[in-house]
Amino acid sequence: MDIGFLKTSIVGFVQTHQAYAPFVLGLMTFAESLAFVSLLLPTMTIMIAVGFVIAAADIPFWQVWAGAACGAFLGNWVSFAIGQRYKKAVYETWPLSRNPKLIMRGEDFFQRFGPWAVFLGRFFGPIRAVIALIAGIFLMPVVLFQAANVASASVWAFIILAPGAGLAQYWLW
Repeated sequence: MDIGFLKTSIVGFVQTHQAYAPFVLGLMTFAESLAFVSLLLPTMTIMIAVGFVIAAADIPFWQVWAGAACGAFLGNWVSFAIGQRYKKAVYETWPLSRNPKLIMRGEDFFQRFGPWAVFLGRFFGPIRAVIALIAGIFLMPVVLFQAANVASASVWAFIILAPGAGLAQYWLW
């Protein structure tokens, strides 16, 4: 199987099922933003590659961006709610129980940057997995959390999808 055939097959599949693209990206970014799941799934690399595929399949960028941003927003919201509800007891839950240094780094990051930690944390791989959870544990005001959550999800989704979508017309396709 050559790379040209593989590329044509993937783009053809995505074009045929493009109505599902925003939903699929939303699920991927939801998982990437959910406290426990994001430690297990390395979806960042996949998301960057998806930018190329959506451009090649002629799917409107704003649709997939909206799906990705919504998924990221909801994943952080659920993580925040879990932190509010279960407090530090979640630290004893796998896979967090196997990453005490990550928890310490997340708490230090949150203490250092306060509300900005939610916005900034989305852009730093390991911290992204715990920062919304920690914000909930430390009882960050919901309105402040959601403002940072919406803003960071929107910017983050754009940053991970736009390079592939923008470069696809010049590269490989």
